[in-house]
Amino acid sequence: MGRVNNHNGLAEQFESHRNHLQFVAYRILGSQNEADDAVQESWIRLSRSDMSSVENIGGWMTTIVSRVCLDMLRARKSRHEDLTIDRAPEPVTHFRDGSDPEYEALMADAVGNAMLVVLGTLSPAERIAFVLHDIFGMSFADIASILGRNEAAARKLASRARQRVKGDESASRAEELRRKQELVDAFLAASRAGDFEKLLSILDPDVVTRNDPAFPPAANAPVVHGSQAAAKQFAGRAQGAQPALVNGSVGAVIGPLDQILFVLVFTVKNDKITEIEMIADPARLRQLDLALLND
Repeated sequence: MGRVNNHNGLAEQFESHRNHLQFVAYRILGSQNEADDAVQESWIRLSRSDMSSVENIGGWMTTIVSRVCLDMLRARKSRHEDLTIDRAPEPVTHFRDGSDPEYEALMADAVGNAMLVVLGTLSPAERIAFVLHDIFGMSFADIASILGRNEAAARKLASRARQRVKGDESASRAEELRRKQELVDAFLAASRAGDFEKLLSILDPDVVTRNDPAFPPAANAPVVHGSQAAAKQFAGRAQGAQPALVNGSVGAVIGPLDQILFVLVFTVKNDKITEIEMIADPARLRQLDLALLND
């Protein structure tokens, strides 16, 4: 890629790389909102830079967004906001029309691959080194320049991260997320079939259902206690439900994405559903990151 000599040309180049940069930022940060912020900050930095001597504009943009992400990860660590299985990463929601192959590849492993959760246990430098090398194939020389370390140190960081990602802890986290998806899938199937006894077996006896008064049929019962009441509420009622990622956690969407009736968010403990939250208020729905999962 040749040099860029004017602002308009740089803007065009940036837009042509935006999807890739968002994908890189999401893989590093595990949050769509933060990835969007990182890409925007990268544009600000690029627009203030002298690009006349840059030969590989795409590579330089990737370097800039990676540095922005590194700063954001360090800030997150300083606030003690490490990702855990209870604070799972948000899903990507762009390109639902299938026009972006990188997005399609990401969504294909969005739940089965709990890597984004595991990456939250790594240090910022380990995370950058692993993601950029093992996922995007960036050279350790380039990674070292981003991290401000030598090449040998970058290799060691990636190796250490790789061992942790492949370790027993990551397998346990992946299995936990997989079991939650299976439990929610079973709940939706039992609900569609009106299988009352199956619903009772999936729900914790003390399950709490928090209904949203914004959905008129549920307005008279904002909070429902117990598995019997919850099973009665949902038996035969999930005909239009689709499994989905809701802010990175497994949930369900009722209705098409362009006309959602409500969203269900599930809390799971000890392989039982302990809480079901309904979100129907349009303002709250607009704030959710949603991505449908294939059955």
